[in-house]
Amino acid sequence: MKVTVESKKGLKTNLKVIVDKKIIEEKIKIRLAELSKTANIKGFRPGKVPVEVLKRQHGQAIYGEILEKTLQETSAKAIQEKKIKVAGQPKLDLKSYGEGKDLNYTLEVDELPVVKLQSLDKIKFTDYEIKITDLEITKRIDEIAKKQNNFIDKKKNESARSSDLITFDYEASIDGKPFDGGMGKNTQIVLGKDLFIKGFDNQLIGSKKEETKNVNIVLPENYPKKEYANKKANFKCKILNIQKSEPSKINDEFAKSLGAKNLIDLKELVSKQIKNQYKVNLDALVKEDILDQLEKKHDIEIPKNLVDQEFSLITQNFSKEDLEKNKKKSEKIAKKRVKLGLILNQLGEANNLKVEEQEIRNEIQKQVQSMPDQQKQILDYYQKNPSAASSLRGSIYEGKILDFVKKKSIQTKKNILPEEAENILKLDHEKRHDHSHEHPKKNVRKTGSTKPKKTLKTGQKKIRKK
Repeated sequence: MKVTVESKKGLKTNLKVIVDKKIIEEKIKIRLAELSKTANIKGFRPGKVPVEVLKRQHGQAIYGEILEKTLQETSAKAIQEKKIKVAGQPKLDLKSYGEGKDLNYTLEVDELPVVKLQSLDKIKFTDYEIKITDLEITKRIDEIAKKQNNFIDKKKNESARSSDLITFDYEASIDGKPFDGGMGKNTQIVLGKDLFIKGFDNQLIGSKKEETKNVNIVLPENYPKKEYANKKANFKCKILNIQKSEPSKINDEFAKSLGAKNLIDLKELVSKQIKNQYKVNLDALVKEDILDQLEKKHDIEIPKNLVDQEFSLITQNFSKEDLEKNKKKSEKIAKKRVKLGLILNQLGEANNLKVEEQEIRNEIQKQVQSMPDQQKQILDYYQKNPSAASSLRGSIYEGKILDFVKKKSIQTKKNILPEEAENILKLDHEKRHDHSHEHPKKNVRKTGSTKPKKTLKTGQKKIRKK
């Protein structure tokens, strides 16, 4: 095999490859010999088919098979021989081929640029620590308590009011006749929320336990049974129970109902969750700032084909009008993403940063621990989707690179209150509002989705320890 550089311009290299016909003929000869041992052709015993007969009947198909394998092998060797780091898939152009001829083709190769890493000691970032006051914790626990459904029975002679929880059976009819789906047992609604059928709640206000109440209503346009939509219906409701909302008493029992050991433990958990809420967002802000600084410090040539690929990903769901309108901005975003990917990868390689299999297993285990009720689904997902584990590897790799950058940079520690954190995040949002989508969601090209983030929901029933 002979490999020569026909031309080189910027990051684009054209290679000319010539493979001697004797090499291909030898490969065809070996393949024919292999097939002759197993071929089954009428008129010949299995394994006794002459090579000439095989060649006559299947020569063209065998040549195509050998040609494809030879192109794969020799193109890889040609790139390796010229020590080219390829960016994307090379373009192959066949010049001449065929039985009795040398194989002659060209390779158009886009090359990864040489990234000359700049010093990291001038990069600055702030490591924020959130100070949570007792007042903030009390306020958050009060919010949680208000969202807990804590209802107690009303007395038999007490009437239903707005915000009461009412339980009833019903039989519905249209023009005096029952209809399919018009019966319900132990139906519960909170009066005033109007979540059952519009206008239904108000007609039950004032009713009492064990009373029968008639509710006349027009069935909604989107009623599941289309033939009954927009028809007048009568609901005969038997009131089974009426309960009123009572504020939750914030004590050890309340804390236990949320999965904590006691009220002190609940306060600690809430404090951690508030900190984590802000920390996740502030860390994301710091990450974007570090990436911006890295991008500005490096001046590198970017492979056009990688930019084109990224541009296609960014605009894949754009309409023709949006594509035209946002073309320049999308190209700018694509260039930035590719550039940062190249810089981060070079930082990882230059400092021998690697991701071990155990680290991937540990990360999956973290996800399982943060969502114990979904353990089986999480494990099944990674077992059935190898690409998901690969994406996780990219996420861990990017994290390692950023941690390395932070260690080499100038760090300022700052303790702030939640209100200050809110202001920082608000100002950053306003600053980046028109450009928020410019920041790469996967700066390292191996990177894909990251693990789901667990956030505090003040209305959730359980607050679990991590």
